[in-house]
Amino acid sequence: MRFKIDEIDLYHIKIPMVEKFRISNGEVSVKDSIIVVVRFSDGVTGYGEASPMAGSFYSSETPESVWNELMNCDRLLGRDFDFENFESEIEKLNFQLSSQGLSSFARAGIETALWDAFSKVRGQPIYKLILAEYREIESGLAVGIYDDVNELLYKIEQFLKEGGYKRVKIKIKKGWDIEPLYEIRKNFGDIPLMVDANCAYTRDDIEHLKKLDEFGLIMIEQPFEKNDIQSSAILQREISTPICFDESADKIENLEVAFKSGACRVVNIKIQRVGGILNAKRMHDFCKINNIPVWIGTMPELGIGSLHGVNLCMLDDCKFPTDIEASSRWYFDDIVEPLITVKDGVLEIGQDFKFDVNMKKIEKYSIRKIKIRPGN
Repeated sequence: MRFKIDEIDLYHIKIPMVEKFRISNGEVSVKDSIIVVVRFSDGVTGYGEASPMAGSFYSSETPESVWNELMNCDRLLGRDFDFENFESEIEKLNFQLSSQGLSSFARAGIETALWDAFSKVRGQPIYKLILAEYREIESGLAVGIYDDVNELLYKIEQFLKEGGYKRVKIKIKKGWDIEPLYEIRKNFGDIPLMVDANCAYTRDDIEHLKKLDEFGLIMIEQPFEKNDIQSSAILQREISTPICFDESADKIENLEVAFKSGACRVVNIKIQRVGGILNAKRMHDFCKINNIPVWIGTMPELGIGSLHGVNLCMLDDCKFPTDIEASSRWYFDDIVEPLITVKDGVLEIGQDFKFDVNMKKIEKYSIRKIKIRPGN
């Protein structure tokens, strides 16, 4: 089965968030996303999402930089894909895009659209194409940093009632760690709990971070800057709480260093950070071979990117609830139908993944769009 790319449509959309998303080094109140629509010969269409946060506080990439990268994807027009050897084709494409300097976010937008098209041609959800089996996927609540602890406690209680989430993750930074954890344990008892520092600490903070061992946490996510793997190794030797890599888990080479040095015991895999589904699957497989449990995180993405992430959650080394939550948890609206929902802490996703992309909503929320065609 060979299919040729006839057209690529890009939509930069903005959807208001129900509350500000605040981490240790920034905040946003509107979700930016770039929807990538790849149209093949014979009428096959695939939908992908490139989902960097505005302001580059979550990564060096921004919606503007990724948009400019994707504007140059006209070189893919007319490219022929052999869907009988799909992984090999994706691998060659990833190499080409990487060598041309495209960021992981831009590559993820294109690559996930191709996986979507491939799943339609094969008549199977993506999770089956990556050799996973269907199972119920637990969702975990993630909350940002608030102005005071009482607001944090109120939000946790509110969202737990709405979705029954299976664990709570709070963002932490210097000056916002011990007190909120103490109050959460005081008010919510032994609820499954973890923290995410988003690189907020340095080696000088190791003695302070050792205090987190007192709170019975599932894990401490990314305490140090992404290239400071050695500090994580030092801290992991000093505490019993597992350290989880996130920002550091952007390529297998970093995982190899982390495994050899004992720098982490859990890995959070994000499609956007690693450049697509194929790379995410390979990182999962590396961790499985080396007995490192993983889970699937989110930027967070809108519905298209979230559903791609849910497919990855089906892989058998995914041992913890995902950060993928209900559409209404973060956004006033979403671009998939039905909206993603969570009931009793479980994502309501059927085995057939019957979700549609609502192009009217994409048009409604677009602030710019372009159709890339031959001769443009």
